[in-house]
Amino acid sequence: MIDINRYQSMAKLSLSESERARISDHADILVKSFDELEKINVDNASPLISVLNESNILREDIPRKFTTREELLSYAPEQSDGYFQVPKTID
Repeated sequence: MIDINRYQSMAKLSLSESERARISDHADILVKSFDELEKINVDNASPLISVLNESNILREDIPRKFTTREELLSYAPEQSDGYFQVPKTID
């Protein structure tokens, strides 16, 4: 049985005797569950990154050129030295 008093003082809780007994029972169940998990041999298991069998569901990234700088700047109301010219916003 797990001693809840130590954890109670660390967490600065004030528990009744019945609450300590109930929590202790639940903690014992958790500890037993982890003890069972520790018995499983995982020496040849590889780390799991995803539960899905999909490897790469995204499309191939193919770079392509859409427009030139000159074409983009031709739509700007004002431009300066190859950049968009905008009104000053900060003094």
